[in-house]
Amino acid sequence: MNCKQFNSISLEEVLLSLGHLPTKQNEKEAWYLNPFTTESQASFKLDKRINAWYLHSEGVGGNNTDFMKRYLDTSVNEVLIWAEKQKFSSFHQQQHIKKSEPNYAIDEILNLQNPNLKQYLQGRGLSPKTYDYVKEIRFTIGSKKLYAIGFENLSGGFELRNSFYKGSLLKKDISIINLNCGLQDISSVEVKNIKSAAVFEGFMDALSFVEMQRSFAGDILVMNSIALLNKSIEHLKNYSDINLFLDNDTAGIKCKSQIIKSFPEAKDHSGIYSNHKDLNEFLIHRIKNDKAIKSGKQSEKFPEADKLEQRNQKLEIKNSNGFKIKR
Repeated sequence: MNCKQFNSISLEEVLLSLGHLPTKQNEKEAWYLNPFTTESQASFKLDKRINAWYLHSEGVGGNNTDFMKRYLDTSVNEVLIWAEKQKFSSFHQQQHIKKSEPNYAIDEILNLQNPNLKQYLQGRGLSPKTYDYVKEIRFTIGSKKLYAIGFENLSGGFELRNSFYKGSLLKKDISIINLNCGLQDISSVEVKNIKSAAVFEGFMDALSFVEMQRSFAGDILVMNSIALLNKSIEHLKNYSDINLFLDNDTAGIKCKSQIIKSFPEAKDHSGIYSNHKDLNEFLIHRIKNDKAIKSGKQSEKFPEADKLEQRNQKLEIKNSNGFKIKR
């Protein structure tokens, strides 16, 4: 990644990845508390139209590179090394736009068939119960024939996963899935009649919920990127019962806080997997512990097995619709 590429990434996404959320915003600008020091009134302005910042309290500003040089107190080269590791969705989206050239093509969109992809899902703790919510995407880049699990969004784009690849194709957007009806048309009036929503950052966590839940009636909303937080909040206005299953990292906690600020009655269920980064990691860990307990080979490899088993015996999540996650 070079400076031009890094500066083209949404600064809003950069700030969110660092745990900073705006105190107020509109379509043109956003205001933040000074990210470089402590202050009580927001003086850091992000101009969304030109993707630039200005710190009024000090009279300085600039682009993404200028911001991260000061934030990390380091050189341009170190900033670019840091940026390369972050895998910003707005940068990947730019790359996918380039892939619309003739050397790129989606060859087939199929129901899940490939045994390698099924094995990958199994490794993530997911059974055939989840297959109906994904597709098998076969695509070509240059002369390479590739395949991956595809999770569709509202704009017809796909989040892609396999054992060695994580990315997306076509337009980035949120996904809204009804457990009974499949991908929702957000323009449909019927969506307004569905009052409950379970919210996730990524589709692997959403599929983990599908795997574990027993009686949830409503929609699953998958952000697919923390950069789509504001769009997710806008769609959540359609629901009276909001259940949050966001990641237990800085960005996930900040997203949760912002949603609860907009919807004070939203329920946070991250305590269920408080010792894990996200719901999928919790599911994988629980499956391993269950196998160890059943085989009688519990060892130091699974020191939490007894504690987790006791916790699982008590695990029953309920909302106004009485949904539960099965033990």
